[in-house]
Amino acid sequence: MKNSRCGESLAIVIKETLMKYTNLGNTNLKVSRICLGCMGFGDPQAGMHSWTLDYEKSKEIIAYALESGINFFDTAMSYQGGTSEIYVGRALRELAIREDVVIATKFVPRDEKSIAQGISGQEHVRRCLDASLKRLGVDYVDLYILHMWDYHTPIEEILDSLHLLIQEGKVRHIGISNCSAWQIAKANEIAKARGYEQFISVQGHYNLIFREEEREMAPYALAHGIAMTPYSALASGRLARRPDETSNRFEQDKFAKGKYDATADVDLRIITRVEELAQKKGVSMTEISLAWLLSKVSAPIVGATKKHHIDGAVKAVELELSNGEIEYLEELYQPHALVGVMAQNN
Repeated sequence: MKNSRCGESLAIVIKETLMKYTNLGNTNLKVSRICLGCMGFGDPQAGMHSWTLDYEKSKEIIAYALESGINFFDTAMSYQGGTSEIYVGRALRELAIREDVVIATKFVPRDEKSIAQGISGQEHVRRCLDASLKRLGVDYVDLYILHMWDYHTPIEEILDSLHLLIQEGKVRHIGISNCSAWQIAKANEIAKARGYEQFISVQGHYNLIFREEEREMAPYALAHGIAMTPYSALASGRLARRPDETSNRFEQDKFAKGKYDATADVDLRIITRVEELAQKKGVSMTEISLAWLLSKVSAPIVGATKKHHIDGAVKAVELELSNGEIEYLEELYQPHALVGVMAQNN
């Protein structure tokens, strides 16, 4: 791998890896089957999470991800007050050629203050993107994602702005997160009618112990060639370790507790089966949980604050579960109420 600016070799050399790649939705954007979720990078004092990594430790994890063949990185303007974007952008500039990596970031809906100030939906999106580009230190993002449905702004305004930003070369493709199937369907039909670019990916809450996306979103995405890149792929670590194990994030992540504590007893039976199957096959629980999810989606977003987190995710790409094993993991699932952002919006 060469540095296109000076012709010198970069420090990162991709090792022999099990990583596989796929096109993101109906695009020619080639991404690794594992997307590195970057919520764990950023100043611990700057946001809602106290367990995030400082810059040097973040860079170490990002470097290891690159070495392991991961080229897809997901962050957001809201992660740790924007410091996640700063860390990710700086590390990737130091470690990789821009064209070799796929950078996704997310913008939030207008808040009451912006609305009161008369900032339009179009202007809001532009301001968010320009600020993200500055923090990332790049001229464009490969995938720009609406972090959650904006109930205060007509979707037409958002689509108008995204179309202009794509025309200007600041955005390559657009996606959406935390929405219902009818919402992305509505947005894409409007975009199609206007001759605009459509949302090509959806980032929802989906894992082995939270499968509500299978009701409507998964069939819709499959029918329309939309990539599913779910977050919380390991249920904030619950699907990656034995029930008697713990971690800093498990103890400190109040947001994750709000998503999973209420159903802990029901979910434990599934987690126990993950542990059982992992022991039987001689692999980690991470590999079992992600292998199941990889059989359903394009590229799950996997957070990592330690190198072994990446190792497990990469190995999962190669692991194939039999139909019987998949059925065994799935059969105890019970319907869950919506949680997090989706619960607030419904």
